[in-house]
Amino acid sequence: MSSRAVLWAGFGSLLALMILVAVNASRALNRIETSSAEIRRGFLRRDDLLNRLRADLYRSSIDLRDYLLHADPNLADTRRAEIERTAQEVSADLRDYRHDAPPTEAAAVDELQRDVDIYFSLVAPVLNWDADSRRTQGPDYLRTQIFPRRQQLLQISERIRGMDTRQLASGESTVAAVFTSFRWEIVVTTLLTTFFGLGLALFTIGRVQALERESDARYRDVVQTREELHQLSARLVSAQEEERRKLSRELHDEIGQSMSALLVELGNLSSVLPPENAALKERVQAVKRLAENNVVVLRNLSLLLRPSMLDDLGLTPALKWQAREVSRRSGIKVKVDAEDVPDHLPDEYRTCIYRVVQEALHNATRHSKAAHVRVTVTHEESGVSVRIQDDGVGFQTSQEKGMGILGMEERVRHLGGSFHIDSGPGKGTAISIQLPLAPEAVATTV
Repeated sequence: MSSRAVLWAGFGSLLALMILVAVNASRALNRIETSSAEIRRGFLRRDDLLNRLRADLYRSSIDLRDYLLHADPNLADTRRAEIERTAQEVSADLRDYRHDAPPTEAAAVDELQRDVDIYFSLVAPVLNWDADSRRTQGPDYLRTQIFPRRQQLLQISERIRGMDTRQLASGESTVAAVFTSFRWEIVVTTLLTTFFGLGLALFTIGRVQALERESDARYRDVVQTREELHQLSARLVSAQEEERRKLSRELHDEIGQSMSALLVELGNLSSVLPPENAALKERVQAVKRLAENNVVVLRNLSLLLRPSMLDDLGLTPALKWQAREVSRRSGIKVKVDAEDVPDHLPDEYRTCIYRVVQEALHNATRHSKAAHVRVTVTHEESGVSVRIQDDGVGFQTSQEKGMGILGMEERVRHLGGSFHIDSGPGKGTAISIQLPLAPEAVATTV
């Protein structure tokens, strides 16, 4: 499997485990809440029934006592009705309690039901006594039959209450067991999720580190390749400049001298021709003019390749000559301000500045539609700064960058300098370079 597939599967499984934990937790909490609520409601309902049963038994005994001890027939009838209604309520309460009681209380409930039936069976004949029977037999009947039976009923109800309380404790134990089970489920699932997430994290970290090492290796390769390209470009520029210098010297020394000799010979030939041979003399003059034009073209070509004055006279004269030539050919007014530049800058610095200015003026001539160009060269202790500014139409520096600008950047970068173009539509163009000078180079320029 690929690393991407492993990561997708791992994170998907981890998410599924987290969802499973959440679902199980929600179900367990709902189950616990439901169980606890049911246990609590059942206990309260049964406790209420027992309280009502106890109250009914107390009330029935009081009503029976009043019935037996008072001779008023109206009061006797009222108490009799109360006792009968209480008997019905006790019977109904016992039925409800039996319906809600847990299985463990079935025997105790049956015993209570049997005693309640016996109690009210003892009460039933008394309800038919007349006033004399109630007066003569009532106190003894209450003491020997009713009160002991009532006390027994109350003891049974208390025993049932104790059983119900134990049942509540059992229910709470059940809830606690559910909590314990839920806790173990959470612990196991959390541990599983943690270990799985840890393994996935280790795999991810290892893969990321491997990718970082691979990326670093590729980055170093790119940096090394870029550095090699810079070095190659610098060597190509140096080789190009050297080839231009040699070619310029060859044109000036060899072909230039040959053309000069040709002009001398043509002059000698023209002087020895007889005056009467005007046609031939005119032909010789035409050849001489053609040779003179070739000499001018050859001189301009030699200067464009490598102006000899850059090597012979220095940077400032070469820049001013270049400005005059551009002004003469294009009509643009070019001003050079380089008076404080020393004459003995290192050759590579002079060549770089000259070529940058040459390319900038060439671009201004072809593209800028400028009327004025100012070239400023300033020498400082830390280096040399050059600024070429025109008042042309400008351009978008982020979108328009030709080979000439790239060549200028490469020359400046080779010497460790900085190159910057500030331009915009309708704002003209300003090219600024800063070339740092090494200490030994500074010493040679002082």
